[in-house]
Amino acid sequence: MSVPSVNITFPEGSKVKEASFSTGLFINNQYVNGEGNKTIETVNPSTGKAIGIVSEASAKDVDIAVDAAQKAYETVWGERVPGHERGRLLMKLADLFEEHADTLAAIESLDNGKAFSFARGFDVPEAAACLRYYGGWADKDHGKVIEVNDSKLAFTRHEPIGVVGQIIPWNFPILMFAWKLGPALATGNTIVIKVAETTPLSAFYATQLIAKVFPPGVVNVITGYGNITGAAISSHMKIEKVAFTGSTLVGRTIMKAAATSNLKTVTLELGGKSPNIIFDDADLEQAAGWAAFGLFFNHGQCCCAGSRVYVQEGVYDKFVTLLQAKVKSIKVGSPFAADTFQGPQTSKLQFDRIMAHVQSGKEEGAKVLMGGERHGTEGFFIQPTIFTDVKPDMRIVQEEIFGPVVVVAKFKDEADVIAQANNSQYGLAAAVFSRDISRALSVGKKLQAGTVWVNCYNQLHSQVPFGGFKQSGIGRELGEYALHNYTAVKAVHVNLSAPAPL
Repeated sequence: MSVPSVNITFPEGSKVKEASFSTGLFINNQYVNGEGNKTIETVNPSTGKAIGIVSEASAKDVDIAVDAAQKAYETVWGERVPGHERGRLLMKLADLFEEHADTLAAIESLDNGKAFSFARGFDVPEAAACLRYYGGWADKDHGKVIEVNDSKLAFTRHEPIGVVGQIIPWNFPILMFAWKLGPALATGNTIVIKVAETTPLSAFYATQLIAKVFPPGVVNVITGYGNITGAAISSHMKIEKVAFTGSTLVGRTIMKAAATSNLKTVTLELGGKSPNIIFDDADLEQAAGWAAFGLFFNHGQCCCAGSRVYVQEGVYDKFVTLLQAKVKSIKVGSPFAADTFQGPQTSKLQFDRIMAHVQSGKEEGAKVLMGGERHGTEGFFIQPTIFTDVKPDMRIVQEEIFGPVVVVAKFKDEADVIAQANNSQYGLAAAVFSRDISRALSVGKKLQAGTVWVNCYNQLHSQVPFGGFKQSGIGRELGEYALHNYTAVKAVHVNLSAPAPL
């Protein structure tokens, strides 16, 4: 059987008309079939119709990819390539991402369903920026000399871990791809990365760019199902570190697999149910705009989405009116239409999960202020939805919905809102809106969240760390902090003048 490929003709509104590329497993800079020639169909969420097929990786294919990565680490990468050269190659890949930005964005929109304007204006540029940022770090992550006494020289070395496994989600495919590749490559590791089986196409297109830059085996890109391919990565005895972005439930499974295999290092960026707090002295017009963006950006399929909005009692009615007007202005439609803000949910499975949560909200007595139904008759579109009159124990308040559904509740004072905001198993992000910066910072300090935004939402930058408290994860993505995830620290003691004790 020949290695699969896709031939895509993009809808009207795309800046590119077509794209053709291989979708075989990318191992050792070559495209190969998976074991047994198994394939997975990828679907256009706007229509529910197939785009094409990609090769499915088995546990044996993971073994092959790991062997390729290990050989590359021992021969053409790791400490055999100086930091400045690793950095140059990362920056070269960033340049190629920018050169191919229109095509990458079009593929992302078709396969994932996000608006092309966001894919082209945010996802792809930020992916390139992330690669370039870590290219700058590649020769600057180093140890230090430590003063002990006059008879000894002590210092630390920052060394690569070796072969690392990475598993990324479907909501920001090309951006998460870059978030994982950047720090791992900058610190000298080789990679086996599993991209989501529902949205694999932008990463597979990017592999042809990777092959132009990196030696064979340095980056190996595969896809498959979590219980097979993901499980093989997280339990592999030759993978010394695994990084996962996705649900808290799967994160627990990966930790168990790491513990029962070789105690590999684990970093997890998991779910969230993030509170967005609106005080009575906030600029309500601005707060409503940011709150709408904070939840409905990327169709609500964002781990840090501000899905719980808490509004101080005195301005609750006014704020809800403003928020409703903002949400009504959201255009739901084809990802390639110029005015589309919200496209379809990424898959039928996710569509069904969201609608089940909406139904639970109705059954538990919450008020549907707007939305609450599917949008149109084709594809996986959902109306932007606002629930009010919610109670803290409702599923829609406690559980991550991962869709265009927001709940709005009242609070009395700081103590009340801090208690409500922290009443969650999650702790990924939060926001505070107030003209009183002292109050905003004081409240932000008390929120159990890895990121706190003040008078804004969903602001992410390559140089600023991102990660969660509680069950929202372990470790940090982005910034200097992410380098620690991929570095082994070695202490070296050099005797200068001390005599032997015996």
